[in-house]
Amino acid sequence: MRILVIEDNPHIRNFLQLGFEELNYQVTVCADGYEGYQLANSEEYDLLILDLMVPTWSGEKVLRYLRGEGHDIPIIILSAKHTVEERVKGLESGADDYLIKPFAFAELVARCHILLTRQKKGQVTNQLVYHGLRLDLLSRKVYRDEKEIVLKQREFALMQLFLQQPERVFSKTMILESIWGYRFDPQTNVVDVLVCRLRAQLDKDFDSSMIHTIRGVGYVLKKN
Repeated sequence: MRILVIEDNPHIRNFLQLGFEELNYQVTVCADGYEGYQLANSEEYDLLILDLMVPTWSGEKVLRYLRGEGHDIPIIILSAKHTVEERVKGLESGADDYLIKPFAFAELVARCHILLTRQKKGQVTNQLVYHGLRLDLLSRKVYRDEKEIVLKQREFALMQLFLQQPERVFSKTMILESIWGYRFDPQTNVVDVLVCRLRAQLDKDFDSSMIHTIRGVGYVLKKN
């Protein structure tokens, strides 16, 4: 899958590129609206992540021109503009989704997953499923063997991350970047605490654990 990112903040731009490349996406980044528009016109991309406040051409202008010329590429606006009016304006202009900064990378990946799957299959897919675990991205509910597991916001985000790539080992740094976004303290122990909380919720009333610790490496979701 090929993703185009138009974002002028170098820290966020590099964070997105590294994060998506870790997930095996091909990523092209640029910091200028007009340059991004030209890339979208000259290359084939599966998804566009678009900041609204970029130089030369604003994100709104890029969106307006691409949609006016018939481009149907899925577009996610990623912006610090947070009012309801701004979000409605972006969606009505042709964006498929709108995510407010600061953001959690896991949520952005989940939204990309929905749009890419919809584009590929021509239908809405909002379920992540793995060996009795089921996460509904629209209702934001999680089930294990059809028993609802009540999770808090960051527990849910971590569950999303694991279910997007089950059986992959995630380092603590990757989890920090995904759940806490591009601002985090690398010395904190919040990852261990969060994993313990999620594991306790998932394993309650069950004989086996689905989340495993790989000593010195990270954590993985897999069936025993």
